[in-house]
Amino acid sequence: MIFLLSGGGSSIVERPVDDEITLDDLIATYRALVHSGAPIAEINAIRKHLSAVKGGRLAQAAYPAQQVSILVSDVPDATPDALASGVSMPDSTSIHDCNTLIARYDLLPAFPASVRELFQRHALEETPKSDDPAFVRARWWPVLSNQTAIEEAAAAASVQGYAIEIDSSCDDWDYARTADYLLDRLRELRKKVSKVCLLSGGEVTVKVTNGGTGGRNQQFALACADKISDENITVLSAGTDGIDGNSPAAGAVVDSTTIERAKKQNLDPAAALAGFNAYPLFEALGDAIITGPTGNNLRDLRILLAD
Repeated sequence: MIFLLSGGGSSIVERPVDDEITLDDLIATYRALVHSGAPIAEINAIRKHLSAVKGGRLAQAAYPAQQVSILVSDVPDATPDALASGVSMPDSTSIHDCNTLIARYDLLPAFPASVRELFQRHALEETPKSDDPAFVRARWWPVLSNQTAIEEAAAAASVQGYAIEIDSSCDDWDYARTADYLLDRLRELRKKVSKVCLLSGGEVTVKVTNGGTGGRNQQFALACADKISDENITVLSAGTDGIDGNSPAAGAVVDSTTIERAKKQNLDPAAALAGFNAYPLFEALGDAIITGPTGNNLRDLRILLAD
């Protein structure tokens, strides 16, 4: 059995663990998870335990066949079983983890009754772990990952004469905290070299409340814009799949002129940021990055340049 796995598998392929869970219930559950502000690995921990195919259960269905999984990864390298919610891999998460996450993000009230009751009745069964017979003859190989995107960006920046620094330590941080951290890091690097390119992979998190049109990359970029209005800094943030949130953009680019240009067009950057409505502003400025779907999902890439 050969599994070809990439980002997006969690939402494309599903069979609920309980027949009482309808498609509408799944959509409502996924919406609550995505809007909670939780990182993708935590979101997928809950998805796995609600699924009859995720969290290694598809591998169990394929047993005793020899299994090979080829991965195009959009998850942190340390948690490969989060990719497509680990349909063919042993699950490193547990029901206890799910209960902890549900309490942390206060998710039960947002879940539909069919899902909520499974947790309330402690009715979920544990997913298969590494000692399950299904994984004895199983192997997994990543062929593309976020590191691939970072390496390609580094090569392109090097040709342009930039000193390259890579810092992905802010993976899964809140977007505002990430903006402060990476800009401070860029300023420190700028003291040592004339041209610096700071690359950061992974994803930021955004807890959305009554959101407009945008995504985490545009939210991060707009948060940076106000902080660089008097500096020769340019920031790009985009999703490698070409889709950022619920917008048609992959992301956006900002520099020292962004806020001034927005105000000249009677746009309100602060209101756009507070309303999670960054895309209309970037579209009006011509600073939205439009690529269309790229066919691969290797997480997000942030590029910060200082001359």
